[in-house]
Amino acid sequence: MGALEGRVAVITGAGRGIGREHALLFAREGAAVVVNDLGGSNSGEGSDTGPAQQVVDEIIAAGGKAVANTDSIADWAGAKSLVQQAIDEFGRLDVLVNNAGILRDAFIPGMAESQWDAVINVHLKGHFATLHHAAAYWKTQSKAGDQPNSAVINTASASGTTVPNAGQANYGAAKAGIAALTLVAADELERYGVRVNAIAPIARTRLTLATPGMGALMAEPDDGGLDLFAPANISPLVAYLATEKCPVTGTVYAVQGGAISKLAGWHDVETIETDGLWEIDDIAARLP
Repeated sequence: MGALEGRVAVITGAGRGIGREHALLFAREGAAVVVNDLGGSNSGEGSDTGPAQQVVDEIIAAGGKAVANTDSIADWAGAKSLVQQAIDEFGRLDVLVNNAGILRDAFIPGMAESQWDAVINVHLKGHFATLHHAAAYWKTQSKAGDQPNSAVINTASASGTTVPNAGQANYGAAKAGIAALTLVAADELERYGVRVNAIAPIARTRLTLATPGMGALMAEPDDGGLDLFAPANISPLVAYLATEKCPVTGTVYAVQGGAISKLAGWHDVETIETDGLWEIDDIAARLP
């Protein structure tokens, strides 16, 4: 039996790149997969049913179970429809992998409101919208006495956790928000049998290749050697976090090349204290 035998998973942004590899691995490991992808461009414009359906066709040809979904996860009703499709098609939902994302890079002085809103909507709102509807389903199950053993894996980024990237204020802010959302959700949903974790991946995808300087760093080996930055190298961690026996929750992992690192958020580095009320000059003299 596969590591995910009998599990039902929704994977967003699964028509290409890392999401596609998630879907293929999950199916090989026995999961039934709802392959969600709007099929838009890097910037989130347009739509195409092809990418999601192609992944589904590949899974079915290999003997797996999958259905396509092209709803926008940034749309509240679309996210609800996506979750409901998993329940209608496969009878349940066990795993939610939030992966869908876009880029609209610009420096802060020149960033248009539409560039900010689009990225925040797809990444941060998109994560929350699917999480909300899935969590509502799992809460109902739990209240009915059918305690879930479910998992959510969100997708943050080094841009929002460890390596702020100039030109990506919208993307970095959204990804930092996703990391925080993960920790809050883990605390809230544990009582309903739901574990929530996140990954901050670096791999060769159309989004990373569109980021200046990243293409050369993650180029595919010319000699056909070990390709540590292949998007498929991200998926085994996600698959493990989705298994029934995984105990981990409330954790963000960086995964890149041959390394997986547990990340910690904001924490005290140095503290100053006063016995009275703060004075500006005292702060100026002592502030770390």
